[in-house]
Amino acid sequence: MGLYTSAQEKSRIIVIGAHPDDCDSDAGGTAALLASMGHAVKFVAVTNGDAGHHKMQGKALAERRYAETQEVAKRLGVKYDVLDNHDGMLMPSLEVRLQIIRKIREWNADVVIAPRPNDYHPDHRYTGVLVQDAAYMVAVPNIAYDVPPLRKNPVFLYTIDNFQRPNPFRPDIAIDISAVFEKKIAALDAHESQFYEWMPWIGHYENEVPEGKEARFKWLVSRYSGPMRADVRSSLSKWYGEEKASKAKFAEAFEICEYGAQPSEADIRKLFPMLVK
Repeated sequence: MGLYTSAQEKSRIIVIGAHPDDCDSDAGGTAALLASMGHAVKFVAVTNGDAGHHKMQGKALAERRYAETQEVAKRLGVKYDVLDNHDGMLMPSLEVRLQIIRKIREWNADVVIAPRPNDYHPDHRYTGVLVQDAAYMVAVPNIAYDVPPLRKNPVFLYTIDNFQRPNPFRPDIAIDISAVFEKKIAALDAHESQFYEWMPWIGHYENEVPEGKEARFKWLVSRYSGPMRADVRSSLSKWYGEEKASKAKFAEAFEICEYGAQPSEADIRKLFPMLVK
């Protein structure tokens, strides 16, 4: 069976983030590309986001953020699930590990994408730990036995970050998302509570946020249009060739986790068929 479970050899990708906007930030462009090619993509937020605001909280905030995820699902062509765990209070417990194992199995995932357990935010760190702990266990029948086990261990990938200790991120795979960059920004734009309210407030740049939908969207495009990291550019050259890589303006990158299946270059190109030279 190799790395595939479907007759059409379409990839089944599940992206797992701590909060209801993390998947979009980390892999929104890759998701948009895969979905447009007919591959199955699901986002899962491990917490409900009920603490991520300076004026709202609790159930009302969680409901608002859930509604934002469903708008993202429409804009990107993905499924979006939100687990009912409290924002800012996530722990790498057995209960939450079993939730994640079940989600990966139910999606019959070929690829699982999640953050590394190196981060300033405890929810991000523990999401990375929880997904690591789910690796291998997704194939063990007597764990979470109410959902059939996978017959293979998926490829587990980490999303990019800038943290250096205990070890820096390594861009094993880089995806050119230039063609869908504004579609990714449209996903971020759907999270109004976060990108136009909470993050500007907690980051002390709320005075920079303009009024009006069009002005805000342009501002968000500008804010996420920074220079590409040199190591990501180098990885793009490997996967696309130097000529195509030199023309790429935006990219998302992933590191292969050693706890999951270890794909060959050919496997990676099948799972991510946009990687063509």
